[in-house]
Amino acid sequence: MRSVEAQLIHRPAGREAGEVVRHLLAVQAQDVGAAQLALRARSATVTRAGIDAAVERREIVRAWGPRGTLHYIHHDDLPWLLALTSRRTGSLLRLSQEGVRGDDLLPLIEGALYGQGPLTKAELEERLGGRASGQGIVHLVGLAASHGLAVLGPLRGGKPTYVHAADWLGGPIVFEADRDRALAELAVRYRRSHVPAGPEDLAAWSGVPLGAAREGWKATTEPVPQEPVGVVRLLPAFDEFLMGWKSRDPVLAPEHARAVFPGGGILRPSVLVDGRVRGTWSRKGSAVTVEPFDELPPLDDEIAEIRQFLA
Repeated sequence: MRSVEAQLIHRPAGREAGEVVRHLLAVQAQDVGAAQLALRARSATVTRAGIDAAVERREIVRAWGPRGTLHYIHHDDLPWLLALTSRRTGSLLRLSQEGVRGDDLLPLIEGALYGQGPLTKAELEERLGGRASGQGIVHLVGLAASHGLAVLGPLRGGKPTYVHAADWLGGPIVFEADRDRALAELAVRYRRSHVPAGPEDLAAWSGVPLGAAREGWKATTEPVPQEPVGVVRLLPAFDEFLMGWKSRDPVLAPEHARAVFPGGGILRPSVLVDGRVRGTWSRKGSAVTVEPFDELPPLDDEIAEIRQFLA
């Protein structure tokens, strides 16, 4: 059984957004609203305002991290984690597929971003002077990010913004040069929050090759958390408790997998009871609808806390 305590699902009081992100190493943030709910699920005191404040003071940064997916990452972890997970070749391939070509792509996007502060995709398209549009713009930013030159800024009007690292962080992200040290840190930190796990899980979660994950794993030991009981939690879409390992079978019965993972890259919000997924849930406004797989304990407190958090 996966550790509820290691994942902070028991919601210890006093942990603010930056501490939770640092403990988990990275929190998937393709969907910012879901990422905020993932932090709520792990702290009894975190608020949306507190998360926004952590972003504004650059304590947590939205960047392309594990598996090349957008995550919240603690500022202090950017140099070594992104050194392992950045994908320059992938960015160039996607740019070519989008019809964005040239020998000047990196200076092009760096020049468009530098000194401007956070820009929306529409604003960035204008500054690029027709060289890219649509997803081509995002992949250009991804190319800059793979060199430590770009991250995402705060949402503006619900839309993502892109910003030069020097504007947002005070300078480019200088990637850790010692790969062995970075791998050891990755394995130790991952294993601390993903109990039980193996190097295969680490490779699947991070996107690093399995051989490298095994090398880093040699520096780790298995933590022994104390498991709380009676923990009922409404987890958001794309939650780390389901995304953080190679297999979901230990927490999600195969006969219910389709209800949580219907296909098309969708991962629905789930009801977690003592470390097992026992249903799904959805929200429309303040109304929460639960689809149980079997009989569930009372969810009134969780639903009320989610409403309060979102309000």
